[in-house]
Amino acid sequence: MNKLVIIPTYNEKENIARMVQKVMSLEGGFHLLIVDDGSPDGTAGIVKGLQAEFPESLHLAQRSGKLGLGTAYIHGFKWALEQGYQYIFEMDADFSHNPDDLLRLHNACANDGADLAVGSRYVKGGSVVNWPWDRIFISKGGAFYTRIITWMPVHDPTAGFVCYKRKVLEALPLDEIQFVGYAFQIEMKYRAWRKGFKIKEVPIRFTDRVSGISKMSKGIVSEAMKGVWKMRKFSK
Repeated sequence: MNKLVIIPTYNEKENIARMVQKVMSLEGGFHLLIVDDGSPDGTAGIVKGLQAEFPESLHLAQRSGKLGLGTAYIHGFKWALEQGYQYIFEMDADFSHNPDDLLRLHNACANDGADLAVGSRYVKGGSVVNWPWDRIFISKGGAFYTRIITWMPVHDPTAGFVCYKRKVLEALPLDEIQFVGYAFQIEMKYRAWRKGFKIKEVPIRFTDRVSGISKMSKGIVSEAMKGVWKMRKFSK
């Protein structure tokens, strides 16, 4: 019991069964924790059905409503630490993140000296597929803006495909994390960087979802843009 992948879900019935099967087929013995925020489309029921096939490695946490991406991950992080996992991953359910890249993120932490490995769209070898130009512009612009304000040397600070070593999450004040959307992803990396942990960006090909509905909103983007200014005030 070494590696746990945390996947938050809300209305992902089109994707979740394929995602579970794919992650479970990978070498290395990955476990999965699905954190479902009361999906009305039956996502949690699909996961429950699959638990009979993967009773030791597929776990489900059900929450009462749509409480936000950041709180879902914090819930998962705390559970992972309680259960003794050494490598904890963040990942989307919609196949925008290629599950095969979990192996590369793990290798960066297990063998290449990283404390936190980020699946990055914006380093050499990374790419984005099927996004309109305006969304790419907003994403890249936001990444540049974040680097200018925080001085954090990460090219893709809003990336949600991440591997943490256990010691990173143990060192971060999880109950003090302030943001829930894209700003959550920035805040986690920023706090880890401020504490001196080594961050390595691993190039990935990010493909926009084919099935299901994007959770992107103007409010999430606004939170990230305003949040980076507040982060500079965080202590180590």
